[in-house]
Amino acid sequence: MTLSRRDIAAMLEAHGLHPRRALGQNFVADPNTVRRIARLAELEPGDAVVEVGAGLGSLTLALAETGASVTAVEVDRHLVPLLRENVEPVGVRVVEDDAMTLDWGALLAGHDDWSLVANLPYNVAVPVLARVLDEATPVRRMLVMVQEEVGARLVASPHSRAYGAVSVKVAYHAHARVVGRVPASVFVPRPRVESVLVRIERRPVVAVDPAIVPASTLFRLVRLGFGQRRKMLRGSLGGAVPAGAFAAAGVDPRARAEDLDVAAWGRLAAATVEEGP
Repeated sequence: MTLSRRDIAAMLEAHGLHPRRALGQNFVADPNTVRRIARLAELEPGDAVVEVGAGLGSLTLALAETGASVTAVEVDRHLVPLLRENVEPVGVRVVEDDAMTLDWGALLAGHDDWSLVANLPYNVAVPVLARVLDEATPVRRMLVMVQEEVGARLVASPHSRAYGAVSVKVAYHAHARVVGRVPASVFVPRPRVESVLVRIERRPVVAVDPAIVPASTLFRLVRLGFGQRRKMLRGSLGGAVPAGAFAAAGVDPRARAEDLDVAAWGRLAAATVEEGP
């Protein structure tokens, strides 16, 4: 079973709890929605799946119904006892920790092929996903529910308004697409924004060879470029890119950051390393 709106309201009232705005808590209160998310995650019995921001366990229970081996991470110490009560009887491992600081290597030890499925709090969705992409390499696929505007940034292509540094980060590590929409009406409390479901599948190898261009060098340029995205690259990248690197990379110095896909950023970073200061 999963948790209904009535279940969630009764549980919170019985323990004198309220959703915490500081933690971006909006609990999914619709069994059909959480089961739909579990189906879209395409989990098989025995699959290893980690959920971030498990809350009271509504989505957690739907994931457990698939037969997957579920690890639920929750930072709110007030909710953790209720989460344990709801999901440990069906075999879920509960971890009290913060996805922004936890040791992903230790958490994922024992399996080398994980899925991540989560209703990510709006205020930490991007940094959590960035950490997972950079540090949690055993996570091969993700299905995340995020604010519509965040979802647009995760899947954006060059030349679009939503395209930014996080779009390049996702494209470097993975392929991403929106696979569904979730109305605000299924949450408690009801948010002021709509949500989308984004599927992210990690590439077998990253898009830019780190032996040629370290990721730190690549994303330093990306951040500089998008930090002043209205400027031409020859202005926004300032002295970080030698003049000859643009020609060597086949990149127009009059272009703007939003005009370059991850491969072009990689060529520019490689040419910058080659040209030197």
